[in-house]
Amino acid sequence: MPPMPQMGPGGPKRGPGGPHGARLTAEKPKDAKNTLKKLIAYIGRNKYLFFALLAVMLIITLLSLAAPSLQQKAIDFIQIEDGKLTVDFDGMIKILAVLGAVYLLSSVFTYLQALFSAKLSQYTVKTMRRDLFANLVRLPIRYLDTHRHGDIMSRMTNDVENISTTISQSIGSLISGVLTVIGSLVIMMIYSPLLTLISLSTIFLTIFVSGFLTKYMKKYFVKQQILLGALNGHVEEMVVGFKTVASYNKERDAVEQFRKMSDDLKKTSIRAQIYGGVMGPCMNIISNFGFILIAAFGGWLAIKGSITIGTIQAFILYSKQFSRPINEIANQYANIQTAIAGAERIFEVMEADKERDDGTESFDVQSVKGDIRFKDIRFGYVPEKPVLKGLDLDVKAGQKIAIVGATGSGKTTIVNLLTRFYGIDGGEITIDGKSIYDIPKDNLRKAIAIVLQDTVLFSDTIEENIRYGRADATSEEIKKAAEFANADEFIDRLPEGYQTHLSEGGSNLSQGQRQLLSIARAVLADPKILILDEATSSVDTRTEMNIQSAMVALMKNRTSLIIAHRLSTIRDADKIVVIDDGRVAEAGSHETLLAQKGCYYRLYQTQFAGVKT
Repeated sequence: MPPMPQMGPGGPKRGPGGPHGARLTAEKPKDAKNTLKKLIAYIGRNKYLFFALLAVMLIITLLSLAAPSLQQKAIDFIQIEDGKLTVDFDGMIKILAVLGAVYLLSSVFTYLQALFSAKLSQYTVKTMRRDLFANLVRLPIRYLDTHRHGDIMSRMTNDVENISTTISQSIGSLISGVLTVIGSLVIMMIYSPLLTLISLSTIFLTIFVSGFLTKYMKKYFVKQQILLGALNGHVEEMVVGFKTVASYNKERDAVEQFRKMSDDLKKTSIRAQIYGGVMGPCMNIISNFGFILIAAFGGWLAIKGSITIGTIQAFILYSKQFSRPINEIANQYANIQTAIAGAERIFEVMEADKERDDGTESFDVQSVKGDIRFKDIRFGYVPEKPVLKGLDLDVKAGQKIAIVGATGSGKTTIVNLLTRFYGIDGGEITIDGKSIYDIPKDNLRKAIAIVLQDTVLFSDTIEENIRYGRADATSEEIKKAAEFANADEFIDRLPEGYQTHLSEGGSNLSQGQRQLLSIARAVLADPKILILDEATSSVDTRTEMNIQSAMVALMKNRTSLIIAHRLSTIRDADKIVVIDDGRVAEAGSHETLLAQKGCYYRLYQTQFAGVKT
C-alpha cells in the first residue's frame, strides 16, 4: 500500500491527483489464472441459469454437428454411374427437410442462448457490484486516502461493465467452442483419421502464434485500464473542484492535462486493440491454410476411391467447425483480456485489508461518562515520519478541551486516532478506562459526533441530511435540532423548507449554511463526546456569534474536543492544549498560557498582533 502523506488541519494533503497521483506504469496481471478462477466462481453462483445455458449450448452444438453430416448425405444422393448422372430425389428431399428442421431449431436455441447469456452476465455483475460496494464501505480510511477516488469509481463502473460485456458475448462461445471442438474431432476421426491428422497439423502453429501475440497484449490491456481509471480520477477532480479551477484561470491547463491523459489512453488502447485484433486474422490465415491441405489430400483420396465427394465437403465443414471456436476466442481475446484486467482490479479492492473491529467488551453508549486518556501515543502516516511522538493527554468527563497548534502539528490526527480512522503505532487510548480497541467500533462511533471543517452533505433533502445524525429521529426532533443550531432561519426562507433537495455536496447552499446543517446533525445525534474540527471556520462573524450560544449549550455536560485555528473561539475552554512537534507542549487556561509567553503566546501574537514567530 502506498504511504500516507502527513495530514494538516483539514485532512491529507493532496496534489492534483490525490496523495500520489495515478499509477501509470503498466504491469502484467499478478495472477491472471487465480483471477479467472474467482471470476468463474462468481459466474457459478447462478447455477440454474448456468446449467440452462450449458444445456442450450449442448443442443446447439449437437445441431451444428449434425448439419455437415446431413449435407454430406444429401450430396451423396448425386451419383455418376456408367457416365450417367443419377439423383435420388426422394432421399434428398427427406434429408433436406431434416436439415431445414435442424437449422430452424438451431435458430430458436441460439435466441435462447443470447437470452440466458444476457441474464447470466447481468446477475453475475450485479452480485459482483454488490460485493464490491460492500467491501468498499468497509475499507479503512487510509486506503481511500491513498487511492484516487476516480480510479475507485472506474473499478465500480468501467471494469464491471467490461466483465458484463465479456460474459454476455464470450461465455456462450467458450462453452460452445469446447463442445464443438470435441464433437468435431470425434466425427473427423470417424470420417478419415488421415485427414484429421493433417487438419491437426496447423494446431501447433496456432498455439505458437497465439502465445507470441498474447505476451504483448497483456501489458497493454492492463495499462489501458489503469489509464482509464486515472482519466476518470482527473475528470472527477475537475468537476468537484471546478470553482477553484475557474478562480485561478486554470481551465486551459485542465484541458491540456485532460488532452494529454486522453492521448496516452488513446495510444495505449490502439496498441491493445491492434494486438487484440490481429489475433483473429492470423488464426484465419492458419485455418485457411489447413483447408487447402484438406482439399488437396481429400481430392487425392477421392480419386483413389477411399472417400466420396460428399465426405470431403463434410470434412471441410467439420474442419471449419473445429477451427471456428479457436478463431472466435482469438477474436474475442481482446475483450477477455480487458475483462480479466478489470476483474483483477476489482478483486484487488475486495481483498484489500478491511477495517478491523476486535472490540468485544460490553460498552453501553448511553452510560458513557466521557473520560478520555491518550497515553504515550506514537503515530505516523508514513512510518519513517512520525506525526505524534509520545503524546500524553487526559480529558475529564464534561470538560471542554481546545487543541491548538501550527499546521501539521497533529491536531486532526488526534481525532482520527480517537475515532479509529487510523490505528496507533504505539501507546494506548482509553474511554472511561477501556481501550478503544476493546470497544466495538460501532458503539465507539455512536458515542462520538464530529463536526468537520469540510462539511459533507448528500444529494437528498435538508431533513434527511440532518436525520443522518440519528436515523429514527422524527421531523419534529429534526426541526428542534435545526433551531438549536440556528439553521432554522435560512431553512424556512427556502421555497420547500426542510424538503429542499440539495445538489451534490450541498453546492446550492453557501459554505456557512452547509456548516450549520452539519452542526444540526451533531445536535440531533446527542453524543456523549463531541468533536469540533474548526466547526465555525466557514461562517461569517455574525453567524458565528449566533451559533456560539448553541455550541455552548450543546457542549454542556459533554466531553468536547475543539480543534481551533481561530484562537478567539476558544477563550472560554476549560483547558487549552498546545500541540508542538507531536507532543503536548503546553496546557492551561487562556490567561495562564498567555502569561507563560510560550508556544500559545506566539500563536496568539501571530493572529492578533502580527508578530512573526
